[in-house]
Amino acid sequence: MTTGEPLIVLDAVNKWFGPLHVLDDVSLSVGRGEVVVVIGPSGSGKSTLCRAINRLEPINSGTITFDGQPLPAEGKALAKLRSEVGMVFQSFNLFAHKTILENVTLGPIKVRKEKPAAARERGLALLDRVGIANQADKFPAQLSGGQQQRAAIARALAMQPKAMLFDEPTSALDPEMVGEVLDVMTSLASDGMTMVVVTHEMGFARHAANRVIFMADGQLVEDAPPTEFFANPRSERAKDFLSKILTH
Repeated sequence: MTTGEPLIVLDAVNKWFGPLHVLDDVSLSVGRGEVVVVIGPSGSGKSTLCRAINRLEPINSGTITFDGQPLPAEGKALAKLRSEVGMVFQSFNLFAHKTILENVTLGPIKVRKEKPAAARERGLALLDRVGIANQADKFPAQLSGGQQQRAAIARALAMQPKAMLFDEPTSALDPEMVGEVLDVMTSLASDGMTMVVVTHEMGFARHAANRVIFMADGQLVEDAPPTEFFANPRSERAKDFLSKILTH
């Protein structure tokens, strides 16, 4: 499954927001082709961890390397890093005044200098892959939330990233739309995409993750395969968390 050097390495990462210690000495490696799901109570630092990996959130100490290189601070190197790490947020962040296909092809044309015809062809293939090829010429407001989030995934994939980060990608969706987005993510996972997923969807964690990371109070409390984690969490914090969410 994973070969050679890990793709993402966090080593003793610390982050404060004022007096709040949101990432407390976090160390984590993500292998190539690995799917790591990060769960934990609200305010545990999950989203900050995710955002630190592509430097949307600068850290106070420690190191993060991606594909063997330390994260660049700014400029062209940072733009290159961001093109290699796809990111999908809670909100879809699509450009409202551009069609779905334009949203997907904009990055490849502007950043990767792809020829528009080639970008368009691949964009349509990606929209087909996420199941919304028939929506290519519509505007975001004409799509359901689930369709918009699938368009956002296609847009991230259009940059041919080495890894994908998902920060609670389904939490803003109506319940009936969650499945269609998780299905796309599950198929990406089975195709070998390296993924770090912050989510409340325990079914996805059970089925698609290679490892589950449980965070609480900015600390990485547990790191285990899903079968092990859900059947036998080691820490009281994780037991308490699971008993609250799995009984309802």
